[in-house]
Amino acid sequence: MLLESSGTAAPHLFVVLGGNGDLMFRKLLPALCRLHLRGVLPERFCILGAARSGDITDEAYRERGRGALVAAGIKETEEAGRWAERVLHYQSVGGAGGYARLAVRVAQLEEEHDLPGNRVLYLALPPGAFGPTIQGLGEVGLNRSPGWTRMVVEKPFGRDLASARELNRIVHRYFEESQVFRIDHYLGKETVQNLMVFRFANPIFEHLWNRDRVKRVEITVAEQLGLEGRAKYYDQVGALRDMVQNHLTQLLCLVAMEVPASFDAESIHTEKVKVLRSVAPITPDRVVFGQYTRGLVNGREVPGYREEPGVAPDSETETFAALRLEIANWRWQHVPFYLRTGKYLPKRVSQIVVTFHRPPVGTFQPLSRTAVEANRLLITLQPDEGFDLSLQVKSPRGGFALETHRLQFRYAEMYAGPMPDAYETLLEDVIHGDTTLFVRADEVEAAWALYSPLLEQRPPIHLYPAGTWGPEAANRWLQQEGEVWSTR
Repeated sequence: MLLESSGTAAPHLFVVLGGNGDLMFRKLLPALCRLHLRGVLPERFCILGAARSGDITDEAYRERGRGALVAAGIKETEEAGRWAERVLHYQSVGGAGGYARLAVRVAQLEEEHDLPGNRVLYLALPPGAFGPTIQGLGEVGLNRSPGWTRMVVEKPFGRDLASARELNRIVHRYFEESQVFRIDHYLGKETVQNLMVFRFANPIFEHLWNRDRVKRVEITVAEQLGLEGRAKYYDQVGALRDMVQNHLTQLLCLVAMEVPASFDAESIHTEKVKVLRSVAPITPDRVVFGQYTRGLVNGREVPGYREEPGVAPDSETETFAALRLEIANWRWQHVPFYLRTGKYLPKRVSQIVVTFHRPPVGTFQPLSRTAVEANRLLITLQPDEGFDLSLQVKSPRGGFALETHRLQFRYAEMYAGPMPDAYETLLEDVIHGDTTLFVRADEVEAAWALYSPLLEQRPPIHLYPAGTWGPEAANRWLQQEGEVWSTR
């Protein structure tokens, strides 16, 4: 998280393993092009896409790259096209000796373009390929260079605690922890980054941020889409691995963490790990798994999960997960944290809702026709990013009635132009060597330690119609408080 612009990055080679895939052309290449247009990337810079396909020439690769930049809506079409023509290269790593050929090509490009040996190695690969790829890179010496080497690993990092530990063991055999950037694109969103600023730069909220003032915290990441052609991947993963273990858990840490000793990567990571290690063991009665059935989404009938192409008709994979967590530390003792995510929910929204306690005495109850509502802080991560704080006011229209109104801040109203893309933010941090918005080894293992028991002894699946807010069982915890989910 660059507190101020670090200027143009050092000359380097950006190698994408899986460089012929969707992530490369839909996200990474457009993000790198925007960094170039902003003047962040150096003049001496190359991208080397590497994949198993062996029949792709540099020119064909550049042509596809130019098309991807147009599809991404980059307006500076002519400049973007010239940039792609200059920086894009392709290398096949299929068959025996693939990594050795990659090492030779890396050396050739660095010599041709007068690069000092600084390298980014981005693993845009399926999770099962991480271990073998890291080993292959290390065995041909691509883990070390005359300059710096940084490796970026996409999520999910492991399938459970045992596999995450094994993957970390392979990583640390060839790379120092300071070289490793475990990426979670949610952490690149502007509003997520602003969570720490909101909390720690505004002491009026920090004084309220504890068990004495906060009744509960809800974190919802709702998806309006279904599988979108990812059945083969998703049916082996499910909502807990795909969303809860990484995205929602990172948001949990940012909401619940203590003030770091300083605003540097290590201090922030350390406070996040403290949160994870303070979460009480999650028992099955605090978890609801759901799976969507046939239903209506935006007026369109969609098939049930088990009717999707590529999904087994008896699949027990969860497409919805709701959890009730408690953090057993001084600040948060007995404050419930509710996490919820799912596919084919009524709308696409990511929100954090902090609900404060109501007044201890109903001073206005004899006068007002309406009950005093709790103050709520609503942090919207997407869409319509911003903050809302609900307050009680007296209505001027007859009698003594209370109404709830919001103080609002919206990024779109305050700042012109689109919000920066998360990958653009995170790639800029990678090339400047800032690990603040990435996940440390002990952090990922601490997260898996929380959820692995649920993978070993899975809660039952509750069915819910597509287009609804999930199974009724997910409402029971809030109903016990006489409440409903704030995001609905």
